[in-house]
Amino acid sequence: MRPTYLLAATASILAWAGAGTAGPAKKRPGAQVARSLAANEIEDSTKTDAVGPGATGPRVVRAQILLDRARFSPGEIDGVYGDDFGIAVKGYQESRGLKPTGTIDAGMWRLLDSDAGPLLLTYAITQADERGPFLPLPQDTQEKAKMKWLGFETPEEGLGERFHSSPKLLAGLNPGKRLDTAGERITVPNVRRAVVRMALRVVVSKSKRTVIAYGAGDKELARYPATIGDTHDPLPIGHWTITGVVHYPWYNYDPEHFWNSDPKQAKAVLPPGPNNPAGTAWIGLSKEHYGIHGTPDPGSVRHGESAGCIRMTNWDVDELSHMVRRGTPVVLEE
Repeated sequence: MRPTYLLAATASILAWAGAGTAGPAKKRPGAQVARSLAANEIEDSTKTDAVGPGATGPRVVRAQILLDRARFSPGEIDGVYGDDFGIAVKGYQESRGLKPTGTIDAGMWRLLDSDAGPLLLTYAITQADERGPFLPLPQDTQEKAKMKWLGFETPEEGLGERFHSSPKLLAGLNPGKRLDTAGERITVPNVRRAVVRMALRVVVSKSKRTVIAYGAGDKELARYPATIGDTHDPLPIGHWTITGVVHYPWYNYDPEHFWNSDPKQAKAVLPPGPNNPAGTAWIGLSKEHYGIHGTPDPGSVRHGESAGCIRMTNWDVDELSHMVRRGTPVVLEE
């Protein structure tokens, strides 16, 4: 059942270029993608060559899946060593007492490979995956406000979110197969994670651009990449608490709250959905108008800016939303 909530906190959710007239660039058609994604190479744990900045291919995919499952989220799994992946590698190294070089060496491979489960699965596309509905999203905010649901535009986009992957990576894993046809059996990353535990506090680091959840004994439970604030709407440094969680929020667009918008534009209320500007979940903070939320463009996390808020992939913010509750402390730090 689709929610009927109206998200009141709106001042600082997303700052996309020309806010109010155009949404964020979504498909990133020119984005780099790994090549030669042979399943057997991804599953092969015997290759422990170093993986560092600039790397692409099966070794990167393998590491991204293993880090995702260890809750050191690499963001969107795409087979390319990008910023999100580098942050995940360094975070994992720090947590294991290794020097945070950002390069996966033989020692880190041994730790990652202690997770011996299969890294790829065969998934049969369902009729629901095929059916959608899938509709092209208008660029104009006022036109979006006329829609009932800001859903996926294509089946490939939906599958990408389900398996924490870029649609291009899924296509590379499945040459010659249709990702929009029910009954088609495709190869996908196995991104199953252990049971979620409750977080006792959350720390958002501006310098590391991460969201970290801590549990009992101050044990790190999960680390996620995030886009955090900008020069016009900086992160409100300080100690706050979570005021509530809304899944599939509505979004109030007010041009007065965006430095780069036309104040003469009309206000608008955008319907919920994975392509809503706030994504699939809003975690409100006691600092008015600020929160942790999802995004309609997972490939842009840490590659852009937000209007003061903390923006994560939809799958990461959804997981975090089930780890926190009203009153959970949140520290926003430099």
